[in-house]
Amino acid sequence: MFIDLFKNNGVPYLRLVESRRKTTKNGKLTSVKVPIFNIGPLSKFDDGNPDYVKRLRQSFKDGTPIIDSLLPYVNPAPRSISLTFVDGDPACFAHPKLFSDALLGALFKDLGLSKLFASIKASRHIQFDLVNFVRLITFGRIINPASKAATIRQNDDYLYPLLDPGFNKDNVYDMLDIVYENRQRIFRTINTKLVNKQLRDTSVIFYDVTNLYFETDQPDEDTEDEDGNVVKGLRKMGVSKEQRKQPIVQMGLFMDRNGIPIGVEEFPGNTLDHMTMKPAVENIIDQMNYNRFIFVSDRGIANYKNCLHLLQVGNGYLVSKSIKKASKKDKEWILDQEGYHKQYNKDGEITFKYKSQIVKRTAKDHEGIQRTFQEKVLVYWSRDYYKRNLAENQSFLKFLDKLKENPDNFRITAAQSKTMKQFMKKDVVNQKTGEVLESKDLLPMVDWDKVEEWKEYMGYYQIVTSEMETDDLEIISIYHELSQIEDRFRTMKGTLDSRPIYCWSHEHIAGHLVLCAVSLIMMCLIQKKIKEKEGDGVQKEEGLWSAGLSGERLQKALNKWMVEEFPQNYYRFCNMNDADLLKVLEAFDIHIACKLYTTGELREIRRSIHLW
Repeated sequence: MFIDLFKNNGVPYLRLVESRRKTTKNGKLTSVKVPIFNIGPLSKFDDGNPDYVKRLRQSFKDGTPIIDSLLPYVNPAPRSISLTFVDGDPACFAHPKLFSDALLGALFKDLGLSKLFASIKASRHIQFDLVNFVRLITFGRIINPASKAATIRQNDDYLYPLLDPGFNKDNVYDMLDIVYENRQRIFRTINTKLVNKQLRDTSVIFYDVTNLYFETDQPDEDTEDEDGNVVKGLRKMGVSKEQRKQPIVQMGLFMDRNGIPIGVEEFPGNTLDHMTMKPAVENIIDQMNYNRFIFVSDRGIANYKNCLHLLQVGNGYLVSKSIKKASKKDKEWILDQEGYHKQYNKDGEITFKYKSQIVKRTAKDHEGIQRTFQEKVLVYWSRDYYKRNLAENQSFLKFLDKLKENPDNFRITAAQSKTMKQFMKKDVVNQKTGEVLESKDLLPMVDWDKVEEWKEYMGYYQIVTSEMETDDLEIISIYHELSQIEDRFRTMKGTLDSRPIYCWSHEHIAGHLVLCAVSLIMMCLIQKKIKEKEGDGVQKEEGLWSAGLSGERLQKALNKWMVEEFPQNYYRFCNMNDADLLKVLEAFDIHIACKLYTTGELREIRRSIHLW
């Protein structure tokens, strides 16, 4: 119900109305106002202060109307509704429809995406419904991920279909082209909204790379453009993180310190991880005009060329560094127990220790120019990390012990010999080949000093950073936050089902990844609202941070927010006893009363939902 201002013979009147759906003579549904209570002429109640009608409507919405005669309608007596079902009427069958697009639509709008795509549609004179094609594909990725064609068929799963009847399903591919062309604008638009609402924390920016595979055996060939320049194919054979023998595409993901993604960039599947960093920063981060930030990533991405690039443009870095590849001097310093700050458990055992030093480095930048700079090197040992190392290598350690004690009693497979390469003496070569190797032929090649050194470094971890003044424990804490980005990858690949990728052109693949990233951002914002609502009561995951509600549970909850239509244009909500669904709704202050709803009341719920 809402307050309507209308004129009777030119005189403004107030009345309380309810919105109902009605079928016209042409068979179309339309919304009509049904009067509930005639309040009276506006002049009788107007107090002469500005915005009286606006204040009246808000007071009614808040449950404290400034007109006493409206009080019974704020807290009305329970109503009894009689509905008639006739055998043979299709209404006898239940057809629950999704209502969760009400929440996702509010997020889409508040992030500035509705306005952005409406602007693109108008400026380019696009004939199809660009905004709702993007909404349908993005919402589908969150609620029920599927191929583009299958997601288009989900249009009728919503109580209010996003696309009007008669749409051309092939326009979804035109939409992907437009998303590709405007991918930087999309991320900038979202970023501007989040920065303005203080939801971005870019003092630290995390970056990592994953890859996604395709259901094809044929990689893309390189081609030439009109000017004779080589255009690299995107789907290439590379090192798949899922051990698949199919073409892959590399994807770099940026994330802020609040755990909210910033943007993604795609690369050919045979691109090495560290080769993605500089172009990804230039194409995504440099477009955002951030103040100075600390770049955090794993050792496979941030080599010294990349670190120097960050320093030269005024930013910082904090990355892990391989102990195995450290100099002899650095390794001796790591094992030297002098200078370690130690933490103990109640039994007096060391559970954690760390130390740091400032060192001078010399390295070449991307231009090949030799640069000298300083960095802090921090090393720490964790009892938990040590135990994990032991558990991960337990079978191999037992194998080494048996090999050393009695090499003639068992055989060594080719897989085991491959693992042992790091412990082989450089001046001895095994000439034998074959799937199975005799252990007595391998034993002379093992450098047992290297094996003992490898065992000594178990539990140790090394970090290098440009932030010389930052406290050591704060550096470790910041680095541990990088684990969140791994969860984002799991959500994209698992919950959002971003792979296998079925698109084949560069534009469509990139457009697909952009919309997957938008979906991920929306899910992260919902999770953030849940955490803020529940505060310290949120159960932490991984011992370091909390998602509020896992991506999988959030997806299931959104799938359960459904509405069922009854005769006489009444509706009831389904699954309102689901704990996770209630958790989501409470985070956005969405309160669903135990009653039947009219069309107008449903629309009022949709209008009331906002991200901020």
